[in-house]
Amino acid sequence: MRQFSQLLDGLVYTRSRNGKLALIAAYMREAPDPDRGWALAALTGNLDLKAVKASAIGEMIRARTDPILYEMSRDYVGDLAETVALLWPKPEEQPAELDDGSLSLSAVIDRLHNVSRAAAPDALAQMMDHLDASGRFALLKLATGGLRVGISARLAKTGFAQAFGLDVDDVEQVWHALAPPYAALFDWAEGRSARPDPEGTPYFRPFMLAHPLESDSVDLTDYAAEWKWDGIRIQIVGTGKETRLYSRAGDDISGSFPEIAQAFTGHAVLDGELLVKGDAQGGEAASFNALQQRLGRKAVSAKMMADYPAFVRLYDLLIEGDEDLRALPWEQRRIRLEAYMTQLSPDRFDLSALIDAPDFETLADIRAGARDAAIEGVMLKRRDSPYVAGRKAALWYKWKRDPLTADCIMMYAQRGHGKRSSFYSDYTFGCWTEDGELLPVGKAYSGFTDEELKWLDRFVRQNTVARFGPVREVEKTLVLEVAFDSIHDSKRHKSALAMRFPRIARIRKDKPAAEADTVEGLKRLVS
Repeated sequence: MRQFSQLLDGLVYTRSRNGKLALIAAYMREAPDPDRGWALAALTGNLDLKAVKASAIGEMIRARTDPILYEMSRDYVGDLAETVALLWPKPEEQPAELDDGSLSLSAVIDRLHNVSRAAAPDALAQMMDHLDASGRFALLKLATGGLRVGISARLAKTGFAQAFGLDVDDVEQVWHALAPPYAALFDWAEGRSARPDPEGTPYFRPFMLAHPLESDSVDLTDYAAEWKWDGIRIQIVGTGKETRLYSRAGDDISGSFPEIAQAFTGHAVLDGELLVKGDAQGGEAASFNALQQRLGRKAVSAKMMADYPAFVRLYDLLIEGDEDLRALPWEQRRIRLEAYMTQLSPDRFDLSALIDAPDFETLADIRAGARDAAIEGVMLKRRDSPYVAGRKAALWYKWKRDPLTADCIMMYAQRGHGKRSSFYSDYTFGCWTEDGELLPVGKAYSGFTDEELKWLDRFVRQNTVARFGPVREVEKTLVLEVAFDSIHDSKRHKSALAMRFPRIARIRKDKPAAEADTVEGLKRLVS
């Protein structure tokens, strides 16, 4: 565990992307097998352990230290694993010696794989008694099922690729045909065998991405325009025998949307947007808030599928049968996609429509007037562009619609996590009702500078009127201009509203709280 815990410590305290890549690459070259394979699985979110519940870990530490000290420390640190790792006391009696091999990463994972949920806390405690604070931190991160050390799956794969001089897209090509601890992957990387062949399996292909549009004008004779839908970008991969759905990060989400996987029986790879049908007649796309009800669920009930019926709005056809179309111009792929649509169920698949605009100025007017619940902006795709992995200059552009804004009042604040654990950086804000009551309408923790964060933290500390565990209630005097992409009806919030991507646009020290916006005013902005 020592090498792995040192890797996690390094990743937590290293802020630069290149620094994190160097740490991952060094570990992949130096750590033994199969430890490094299991570490790669953990870093990419592909380690499926019987996760120990956070509540059980809380009970473990409360039984070993002052519960009040633990609660105060947890509030200050902001991270369960870090708090418990630092507070865990040395056992009164010297614990029985453990063989070094029993605390290797692979041995620890094997034990966590096989232990029952009831016996897991005791097994965890026994291992923690033999580890230092860094080792305990790493162990708890593994046991709770999420590392959260500031890296993405793509970054971990890039670090692996850099370790052995490979192309990360080549790694992505074979990734989903392999299973942890990835012995075949390391054999290929170190030259002991040929590249694993994923053919015949429904494996992931890297997405083509877009640059933000920064130009004031684009020639629509060279570019096609279509809506940028506000859902989840997915890839549908079918072999004719098996179908998988992948997110943009390459995560397999087939289990969360089984009706889509079951409805696609073809041998092809398609690119599209996963959406949920709205209540309106015709089944148009609902807001992202509706889709959010289904995200992250490993098991989906029949009621959930009926209440939030999913479908895919298709953008592109990458592969049809055994023919790879990615080198063809976008216009030719579009023609092929339109023809392919006849094979698909209209209940689960439709085609993303192109925007009919003679020039850029007209397109700008159309975009400005688009406030459909499921529209995030406009995509501009060069008509002769191939489908290439990553972001390539001048091929695809995304032109998001301008955000909405509202003047809201800070109501509550909570400490952040990681480097923000010492600051009150998560803010709940509200607007006035017609009766003069202040109702929460959203929560934001981004949009401000480091200097503004210090000012906001100071305001919270100096204007606290009540405490509820880790949450502070503040005087209702500070107005925040909040930017958000859209706002939707919500049954889960007292205000009956939910904002999409709220962030602090400006601190309105100049504006009296009485002049903040109203809930009724926000309801008029509902898409």
